[in-house]
Amino acid sequence: MSALRWGRGAAGLRQALRPSGCPALLAEEGTLRGALGRSRSSSASPCEQDPRKDWGRAHLLEVLEARVRQLQAENVSEVTVKRLEVARLPDRGGGDGGPPRPRQARAGAVPEPRSRWADKLEKEQQALQRRRQRLELKLQARAQQLPLRALRVEPRLLSAQLASCLQRGARGAPESPWEERLAQALQEAPQRLNREEAQAPGRRRGPPSGQQQRLLAFLECCVLTEHLPLAHHVLVTYHSRPRRQPLLTLAMYNAVLLGWARKGAFRELLYVLFMVRDAGLAPDAQSYAAALQCMGRRDQDAGIVRRCLQQMRQDGLQPAQLFTDTALSEEERALLLRAIVKAEPAFSPPPPRPTPQLNTSTLLREVYATNGPASYPKLPLPLKTLQRLFQQQLRMELGSSVHVESVEKVLPPTKEMLHARQTLKALRAQWEAALRRTLQETKASLAREAHEGRPSLYPFLCLLSERELVRMLMQTLQALPAQGESLVTLAHDLGLRTFSRHAVQSKRLSGEAQRLQRHYLRYLHLLASDTQVAEPCLPRQYWETLGAPTPPPPQPWPLLVLLQLGKQLAEVLVQAVRMPRSLAAPHGACRLIPVLYHVYSFRSFRQIGILKPHPAYSQLLVAAAEPTLTFEASEVPMLCPPLPWTSPHTGAFLLSPTKLMRAVEGTTQHQRLLERCPPAQLHGALDALTQLGNCAWRVNGPVLDLVLQLFRAKGCPRLGVPAPPSEAPRPPEGRLPPGSSPARKAELRRELARCLKAAREMHSLRADALYRLSLAQHLRHRVFWLPHNMDFRGRTYPCPPHFNHLGSDLARALLEFAHGRPLGPHGLDWLKIHLVNLTGLKKRESLQARLAFADEVMDDILDSADRPMTGRKWWMEADEPWQTLACCMEVARAVRAPDPAAHISHLPVHQDGSCNGLQHYAALGRDSVGAASVNLLPSDLPQDVYSGVAVQVEVLRRRDAEQGMQVARALEGFVSRKVVKQTVMTVVYGVTRYGGRLQIEKRLRELSDFPQELVWEASHYLVRQVFHSLQEMFSGTRAIQHWLTESARLISHAGSAVEWVTPLGIPVVQPYHRDAKLLVKGGIQSVSCSVSADTSQKPNVLKQRNGFPPNFIHSLDSSHMMLTALHCYRKGLTFVSVHDCFWTHAADVPVMNEVCREQFVHLHSQPILQDLSRFLVQRYCPSPSPRSQKLSQRLHATRLRETLLAVPETGAFDLEQVKHSTYFFS
Repeated sequence: MSALRWGRGAAGLRQALRPSGCPALLAEEGTLRGALGRSRSSSASPCEQDPRKDWGRAHLLEVLEARVRQLQAENVSEVTVKRLEVARLPDRGGGDGGPPRPRQARAGAVPEPRSRWADKLEKEQQALQRRRQRLELKLQARAQQLPLRALRVEPRLLSAQLASCLQRGARGAPESPWEERLAQALQEAPQRLNREEAQAPGRRRGPPSGQQQRLLAFLECCVLTEHLPLAHHVLVTYHSRPRRQPLLTLAMYNAVLLGWARKGAFRELLYVLFMVRDAGLAPDAQSYAAALQCMGRRDQDAGIVRRCLQQMRQDGLQPAQLFTDTALSEEERALLLRAIVKAEPAFSPPPPRPTPQLNTSTLLREVYATNGPASYPKLPLPLKTLQRLFQQQLRMELGSSVHVESVEKVLPPTKEMLHARQTLKALRAQWEAALRRTLQETKASLAREAHEGRPSLYPFLCLLSERELVRMLMQTLQALPAQGESLVTLAHDLGLRTFSRHAVQSKRLSGEAQRLQRHYLRYLHLLASDTQVAEPCLPRQYWETLGAPTPPPPQPWPLLVLLQLGKQLAEVLVQAVRMPRSLAAPHGACRLIPVLYHVYSFRSFRQIGILKPHPAYSQLLVAAAEPTLTFEASEVPMLCPPLPWTSPHTGAFLLSPTKLMRAVEGTTQHQRLLERCPPAQLHGALDALTQLGNCAWRVNGPVLDLVLQLFRAKGCPRLGVPAPPSEAPRPPEGRLPPGSSPARKAELRRELARCLKAAREMHSLRADALYRLSLAQHLRHRVFWLPHNMDFRGRTYPCPPHFNHLGSDLARALLEFAHGRPLGPHGLDWLKIHLVNLTGLKKRESLQARLAFADEVMDDILDSADRPMTGRKWWMEADEPWQTLACCMEVARAVRAPDPAAHISHLPVHQDGSCNGLQHYAALGRDSVGAASVNLLPSDLPQDVYSGVAVQVEVLRRRDAEQGMQVARALEGFVSRKVVKQTVMTVVYGVTRYGGRLQIEKRLRELSDFPQELVWEASHYLVRQVFHSLQEMFSGTRAIQHWLTESARLISHAGSAVEWVTPLGIPVVQPYHRDAKLLVKGGIQSVSCSVSADTSQKPNVLKQRNGFPPNFIHSLDSSHMMLTALHCYRKGLTFVSVHDCFWTHAADVPVMNEVCREQFVHLHSQPILQDLSRFLVQRYCPSPSPRSQKLSQRLHATRLRETLLAVPETGAFDLEQVKHSTYFFS
């Protein structure tokens, strides 16, 4: 730290030393600081020092600033790092915007003391700041005048033999033209370098380091942005320096090699090949494909091509592999073939698209049967409408962003509002110009770094036009909340947005969007309601028959590059965007101050950097009340059916890149597993995701109107409608009197912290509801679709994050099927049963009793539908009030229809699994007792496992109470279903006794009659009894859970992450590793983040062990859901799910229930545990090699094999009984 940074600490120091009678600088921070009361102030002035000895003064200031931060950390939750200057809004009373009138001093107020020491420090800071600014301007001007360093083309080779060969080619001797040097470059590989390469410490065989990832991304990006000479220059610079050369990998050489091949630059391509051999590396298929492509482009002599092919075969590669093992465009494929055929006319390449393989899984045999009956559903829209919707979606994705009208309460325009909007418009025009200038300066500076041989962010900033970057930054500034955003989050978001927009733009420029349009318009014939195809089939199968080309997917950027790029863009925003200190002053007459400033905030004992907008800017936005929200195109539901999933990287949105398997950014292990899979193995998952995404939705307008009515008033938290910020709890006003006790100060600080936390939570909930309701209003009269992908376990999720059916009760009530179905003879009964299920009033009653109850309360149902806000409001007391109201309205329409059976219903009806995790455990272990507890056995009434456990625990409690145990006596009358439910529910998902005790403790503290001094002891006692009861009731479940846990512990102790394959063929790997730190240095703050999915790190044994049982069960429930989805689609049903909650039309519930039970039995009829054991043994227990292993390793391998082979024994439960269980899903 230097004395130049004193301003940051000085401002905070003055706040810390401010007397109690002095107002604070900002209301937001002054409120917190006002709680500190009167602080001590020092009147001592510093000694005069020699101006040349600034280091002593800097050290003093550093110590003082550290003390200020320490004091602030003890008393406030946020610490201002950059001194904040106050910008004044125009006076609402029509004033000139000048300084506010001085407040009248309170009686007895003491004026603020101002010491000479503080005055001198402030003057010194201002002088040093001016000197620093002048110095920075001089350095920038001088740097602009320096010429760029010339780019290097010819490398410096370490091998004298290769260097001599290269020099002969460079001299252009007639006997050694460039073409003949190619054979020598491919043949000559110095053995000395091969030996050194094997011993080089920098030549890593494992995953690439962060520096290597950044360098490879830089080279690839240079090729994309037509900065190939710059990429070549950096590659040559690294290769020519012995200390940096070990960082280079073959992929880096190939990236530049391919770039020169596309240019037809044979000499530069030869330079790269010489560097490859000089580094002791062997060319691979990509290297030879690039060299031959260049020859084909230049129409080289057949002899040169023949020599290249001969060398390739000597390296163990065949020409056909160049077409199968490398990603080629149509043009590159033609050029490669042209070169090979010139040397070998009889050569014929393999077909570009091999014949699609068929999935042979036993579970999917009926799904892909061609001879059975199939009635695939059609969409409720004609072809012309679907084509029009496709054009709208294509335009939306090409534009990258969507503007949506906000549903906030619209106020009539006032003079102040119009003036604020005009001010914002003028400021934004200035900011856009300033951002363009700053981007140009930043790119020039980064280009100089690259010309000096250092990989920089320069090519990444060239991927998008300056106009597009400015537009993206302005949208980021507009969306920044008043409380600010974490710099890490902001940087990550900006990096991802840049990547996504670049991927869309590259598809437009390459013509891929036009090719997609041709194939998609033909694909719609399969889905449209007024067209037919020759042979009905699944969407993926039809898309494949159209011959749509599969372009190579865009390579994701490493997380380090995303953070660096996003941080650079955030700093550009901070640097460029400024506003006048007084908005009412004439243009140019007032000094400019930053709109964004940087603070540190303490979150969970961690200090994080936050970018906050200036309060004056936030006030200006509030005053303008602009009615528009901006979303990324991939955050909004689609306006046309999604692309069918055909591969791990093709599907969902038309142009926006979407992952088949969602994962933390920077995680590549899941994608690698998917790409190594045989294509047919993933067909079940791909088709299920496509089917879920093809469900058409619409907005439930009447429910939306009621929600908006509450939202625009004061909200209703009881019904899930968040209140506006004006309803947030207010901190106590006024300051503490002098001499207040430390306890009183601490109490006030805690109250302030609670108010601040509550305000932040309310703001987050309000913003989430605003996004959801605004999108619902935007889509009110439209049909839309929700594309799906899955997590690493196979569980499915909608891609649009803000508006989907996986949300809360409110979110689900806003959606209904776009395609309606007549209720039929039993549809109305299922609507009534569904309504009673939503209320939660008759969970343990039979279906007939629930139906009778619905008839009893029909008056309340109709009253709720007719007068939801003014009637008896029966629906508000339900467990799921908004879905209950939506169902009340549907029932009212049906019963009032002339023929209820002919009523067209759009409302989804749900069927929920009964503690679905325990259902899968009971089926795996064939556990008859456990099966009866979770409704796998037929029964007249639904069984409630939670009540059963509570009864068992109560029996044990009575026994202990009779034996005189005090805690058992104290628990009399308090052991209930509610107390044990959460623990029972989460045991199946791996909750420990410690976690279970915390859950029970929380429930006991909610009981006002229970003696609170016994909560800790009682929770310990109850969690032991709950686990004991579960072990007795689900003995097979506990045995399987223990086997899975012990297997994962041994596997992770051996240094591997746990992998398995789901019954539908989805490869799974647990992404739990030891945390690795990513650090981005420099700028306004060094950014660091922890990554737990880095495969180069050792596995996290605890997370691998505890995560395997629940993750394995999740992979089974996802397999069951996908099987149900595929079979329902084949029968023509509309089907969607929320994990273990299945949705369809009321008329189709009996069919869906039948399919659901059949597929559960079919799934668990497979030897799931035996297949898992066989896979784990094959994967983690290779053939022993005693000589290469230590004794401890051999013992561990033996124990691992024995454990994996010790599959738990199963019981005698008959799975066929599940087909007759009414309450299995109900």
